[in-house]
Amino acid sequence: MDLDEILRQGDRIAVTVVEIVGAVVIFVGALWAALRIVVEGLRHRTAAVFTPIRLSLGRFLALGLEFQLAADILRTAVSPTFDQIGQLAAIATIRTALNYFLRREIAQEQRQVGETGADQGRTT
Repeated sequence: MDLDEILRQGDRIAVTVVEIVGAVVIFVGALWAALRIVVEGLRHRTAAVFTPIRLSLGRFLALGLEFQLAADILRTAVSPTFDQIGQLAAIATIRTALNYFLRREIAQEQRQVGETGADQGRTT
C-alpha cells in the first residue's frame, strides 16, 4: 500500500467518523426533544412549554449540520475533482443557508421567550 492509498483510506475513515458524529448529534437532539415533548405535554398541556424544546432541537440541528458540512469538506480535501468542488460549493451553500435561517429562528424564539418571561415577572 502506497502513501497515496493510505491518505485516501484515512480520509474516508475521518469522513465517516465526522458524518456519524453529525448524525448522532441530530438523532440525540430529536430523541431528546421527543421525550421532552411527551413529558412536558403530559405535565403542563400548554403550547408555551414547547418553545424551549424547539430552541434546543434547533441547536442540535445546527450543530449536526456543522458536522455534516465538515465531513463534506474533508471528503474533497484529498485530490478533489472539479465536479467534487462544485458539489461541495452547492452543499455548503445549502447547509449554510439552513444554518443561517435556523439560527435566526432560534434567536427570534429566544427573544420571544425573554419577553414572555419579563411580562410574567411584571404581572406577579
